[in-house]
Amino acid sequence: MNSWFKLTERGTNISTEVIAGVTTFLTMVYIVVVNPAILSAAGMDFNGVFMATAIASIIATLIMGIFANYPIAIAPGMGMNAFFTYSVVISTQISWQIALGTVFIAGILFILLSLTKFRYILINAIPASLKHAITAGIGLFITFIGLQNGKIIVASPATLVTLGKLSEPMTLLTVIGVIITLILLVYRVKGAIFAGMLITAVIAAMFGMMNLPPQLFMLPTGLTSTAFQLDISGVFSQGLYAVVFTFLLITLFDTTGTMLGVAEQAGLLKDGKFPRAKGAFLADAIATTVGALLGTSPTSAYIESGAGVAVGGRTGLTAVVTASLLGLTLFALPVAKMLAAIPAVTAPALIIVGFFMMDGLRNIDWKDTEEAFPAFLVVVTMPLTYSIATGIGIGFIVYPLLKLLRGKSKEIHPIMYLFMVLFFIQIGFLSH
Repeated sequence: MNSWFKLTERGTNISTEVIAGVTTFLTMVYIVVVNPAILSAAGMDFNGVFMATAIASIIATLIMGIFANYPIAIAPGMGMNAFFTYSVVISTQISWQIALGTVFIAGILFILLSLTKFRYILINAIPASLKHAITAGIGLFITFIGLQNGKIIVASPATLVTLGKLSEPMTLLTVIGVIITLILLVYRVKGAIFAGMLITAVIAAMFGMMNLPPQLFMLPTGLTSTAFQLDISGVFSQGLYAVVFTFLLITLFDTTGTMLGVAEQAGLLKDGKFPRAKGAFLADAIATTVGALLGTSPTSAYIESGAGVAVGGRTGLTAVVTASLLGLTLFALPVAKMLAAIPAVTAPALIIVGFFMMDGLRNIDWKDTEEAFPAFLVVVTMPLTYSIATGIGIGFIVYPLLKLLRGKSKEIHPIMYLFMVLFFIQIGFLSH
């Protein structure tokens, strides 16, 4: 074990790695509840998505740990699940089977890109301000969804949306859940988001808002309802190329940025370079493809892995421990369904994860209009149009145009001009 994971070389030991793996698990386990809750709104079976979420996360995290030897966990990404459900399935009214087809194609492209240098060309072609804006826009989008699910924000005939009635039990419980989770966060409690969900659930049960299942644990079941149900031909007949591109784009730089950030935190970068990058990126690419086959939205490296690194995780053994614990969640389906049944339990997680995703906005130069205004449009149009793809497209159109008007055409990578034309056609003339 020492020679495979290079424990001594990286200044760690088995006990430290186990503690780090447990820490990472506690900080990210909320996804096995939240992801099925979000995708079930698209008409997918909760049981099947729960199983797909856990299995895809286990496979990817094991690949990351055993073959890439990094303390990084992978699971279905927050934001991409919201895009899958609300922007793709609900807004465009296509079936979730076709939506899974777009994820599968994006996963295959992701694998091909991970085997070539074009991955880096594509990532480097996108301006940093737009990358930060896309992440923040997705964060604002899923926060908006959380506020709606928790009935803090409700529909209004006069103003489209307005503040909900805090006197309603579900709304009040959502507010309480957010406050509880925030208190846990400021006191740096490990697994604060999941702990907040559990405490909120206890409060719901105390006031008769939640029914306890007859059993808390059971043998895994339900995967057949979503596994291998994807419709690839529908992707081409519906012309959903922008959806495929959006999934691919977000997964590419979200995963890349997270992996580099966690690796840097762990002191594993060498001269600013990412060793064994191909294996690390393939872990996520394979997971996205397998996840689509099983029935879940794209996976991504989890920034919560930084919690494990903070307590000493330095090798893939941390990831292996996390994957092992994720394996135990397969038997906790009744618990997951119980938590997901109450919107006020999962809504605080969406709101707070969205808050975390806003961090990149500080890296944008807001005094530079050429950089800041396209980024601003990306952030505000995602929630207002209820479409991540539309927000990205508007940013990718406006950014090159501003540079052209300023006579700075050479500062723009040719790929960005291609994106500009494609998104202009998509938004201006095709269904989006």
